[in-house]
Amino acid sequence: MLAQITISNYTIVSALDMEFSPGMTVITGETGAGKSIMLDALGLCLGDRADPKAIRHGSERAEITACFDIAAIPQAIAWLQSRDLHTADECLLRRVVTADGRSRAYINGSLSTLQDCAELGALLIDIHSQHAHQSLLRKPTQRDLLDAYAGHKALTRTVEQHASDWLRKRRELELLAGSRDEHTSRMQLLAYQVEELDTLNLQERELADLEQEQVLLANAEDILTAAHRALELSEEHESGAYQALKLLNADVNATPAASSARELLDSAAIALNEAHSEIQRHIDSVQVDPERLADVQKRLESIYDVARKHRVLPEELPALHATLSEELQGLTNGGQRITQLEEEMTELARQYGADAAQLSKKRRTAAKKLVKNTSAVLTSLAMEGCQFEIGLTPLKSDDPHPHGSEEVEFLISTNPGAPPRPLGKIASGGELSRISLAIGVVTADTATAPSMVFDEVDVGIGGAVAEVVGKLLRTLAERAQVLCVTHLAQVAAQGTHHLQVSKTSRDKSVETRLSRLDTEEKVQEIARMLGGVKITPQTLAHAREMLES
Repeated sequence: MLAQITISNYTIVSALDMEFSPGMTVITGETGAGKSIMLDALGLCLGDRADPKAIRHGSERAEITACFDIAAIPQAIAWLQSRDLHTADECLLRRVVTADGRSRAYINGSLSTLQDCAELGALLIDIHSQHAHQSLLRKPTQRDLLDAYAGHKALTRTVEQHASDWLRKRRELELLAGSRDEHTSRMQLLAYQVEELDTLNLQERELADLEQEQVLLANAEDILTAAHRALELSEEHESGAYQALKLLNADVNATPAASSARELLDSAAIALNEAHSEIQRHIDSVQVDPERLADVQKRLESIYDVARKHRVLPEELPALHATLSEELQGLTNGGQRITQLEEEMTELARQYGADAAQLSKKRRTAAKKLVKNTSAVLTSLAMEGCQFEIGLTPLKSDDPHPHGSEEVEFLISTNPGAPPRPLGKIASGGELSRISLAIGVVTADTATAPSMVFDEVDVGIGGAVAEVVGKLLRTLAERAQVLCVTHLAQVAAQGTHHLQVSKTSRDKSVETRLSRLDTEEKVQEIARMLGGVKITPQTLAHAREMLES
């Protein structure tokens, strides 16, 4: 629900901070006091377009923040989590409009688009007025409302899943069947490339081993010459080490330094002997083999040639081989896949047809019930001449559609004898508000938006009808938070909470204020709405009686 709204420097509001509670909150005030300013500001948080002219005179920017309690709104939590925006059980929608025409929107402190604000706002609050973002004017909302009222959400999800699966398989089938020539050419090219790579048969680590062997074979003579010279030197040094060791061993009066030298010479002689053996092993491993060198170079040239042809590095050839082989296998199985897709689509179409027919039947039954109950409420709202219908128009295409086999649309006729037409083309702002109220009351148990705003639903009504409107709103407030801007005392008296909008002049400027009324202040405000300029004891008594009843 809407928990709090903060407005700064917007139109004639310098600063406003108001908390809201569950139940029905009425907003009243003199004509022109600015009752709709709060709703307009809330609309900015919900993604409405911003007008820099709405910034308070003398200010650089306007800022509005709406705080919603989303603990009991799983749809909103899921939406925020899917975008990594969920932080707590509160959700902050913030809008900043600057005098130079710039506008920024934020969701939980993160910069967001107006579209995201509108999507999230539709899950949080529903504003019933003549504004463009009224959800009841949208066909998807009307369809969802009817399906929720009928209680067959699970069936609609099944129908949607069948249709989505069918459409996805049709796209795959069109891709396979619509480009057979292209697939044939691709298969021929892949077959040639894979055969070439099969023939090459490059093994893991083979390239590195060949390159190392090629270097060794190409330099075999130089390597052997250097090795033999190293062998001679090691023999000379080994002989010298032994001679020096013999001389030091003959010295009976050897000093500690001589003893240390003997130990070092002994270690050196051993190391030189081991080096001599390793050099000999190295010489034995190196062979001058021109034929093997030619074979290695020829193999490397083949590998390099194929790599250049495919424009990859030589070491990338094994991975390319695997990729091309897999693609070739997939295309080879394309014919089998087409047959499989056709069979799967036939089965999905059969399942869809059965479920969609059941959905259509349930929709027709629910539509009759919704029309009957809504028409009864409309009659109590002084719209007995209003004809409300729900059109279920079959779709022209027989292909599975995610939303079923018919289009759902709410139709209305406000004049006797006139054919029903779409809501947005017929109903005026006040009529649309009352129609929304009637439908909202009838479908309250299945409503998805936890907060509802009714902007001047009392236009064109009065007396007993106004009292009915107030009672309907209070009934609706038992299931959802209701905010209502009203001019009628009969409606205002039904409010659980009462906010008064007032306009004051100060320092050659006008400012709007919003105050929460206590019990006695409610009596005074209801009396003002009943009695006009002069409030008499009788008016006060009447106001008190209305509140107490």
